[in-house]
Amino acid sequence: MNTLFQNKKIIVAGGSSGIGLAAATQFEEQQAQVTVTGRNTDKLKAAAETGLLTAVIDSSDRETLDTFFKNHGPVDHLVISLSGSKGIGNFEALSLQVLREGFEEKYWPVLNTVQAALPFINKGGSITLVTAISATAQLPGTSGLAALNGALEIMVPVWAKELTHIRINAVSPGVVDTSWWNFLPEQEKHETFKQYAAQIPAGRVGKPGEIAHVILFLAANEYMTGKVIGCDGGMS
Repeated sequence: MNTLFQNKKIIVAGGSSGIGLAAATQFEEQQAQVTVTGRNTDKLKAAAETGLLTAVIDSSDRETLDTFFKNHGPVDHLVISLSGSKGIGNFEALSLQVLREGFEEKYWPVLNTVQAALPFINKGGSITLVTAISATAQLPGTSGLAALNGALEIMVPVWAKELTHIRINAVSPGVVDTSWWNFLPEQEKHETFKQYAAQIPAGRVGKPGEIAHVILFLAANEYMTGKVIGCDGGMS
C-alpha cells in the first residue's frame, strides 16, 4: 500500500460527491486523515458512512470557514472541489444575472476557502483547485463557464509566486461522469456523453477517480506549483 500521505491532514472542500469524494477516498486509502466539507447533509452522511470525517460548511460563508479552520488546526493539503453549473449558454441569450450567480456559486466560495485556509496550511503543504476545461476549450455555449473557471486558473501562477511557503496548483477536468450533469434528463445526458465521446481522442468521458489521481499527484510532487494540469482525454 502506498503510504505517501500517511497521517497527513487533508481537507477536501466539496468532497461529498464526484471528483472531490474520489480524491478524499484515495487520500484515505493512503492512510491520510481526511475531512470532507459540503452543504448537502445527505451526501455528507453517505460519505461519513465510508469512514470519512465530515463537516457541514457553506463555503460562501466566510465566518463559518474561519471558525472551521481555526477549530480544525494545521492542514497539510487542501483540495477545493466546489462545483457550479450556472452560466451555460450562448452569450447572446445568456442571462448576466445567472452568470453573476455562477460566480457567487463557485468563484467567490473558492477564494473564501483559499484565504481562510492560508494561515493553517503547513509549510511545504499544498492547495489544489478543481476548475474545468471550459476555461480554455473555446466551446460554443461555454463563455460564461470559461470566464468563471478562467478567472480562477489565471490566479494560480500568481498565488504560487506570492505564497512561496506552500504550493498551489489546479486540475482542469474535461467531461467527467459526475452528478454535475444531472441537470440533464438521464437519456439526454447519455446522448450528450455519447456525442462528446465521439470527439474525445480517448474515446469516452472521464471518471472521477481519474481526475483524483491528478489531484494526488499535485499534492505529492514537491516540485509542482503554479500549474494548471488538464485531464480531459485529449479533448482540448
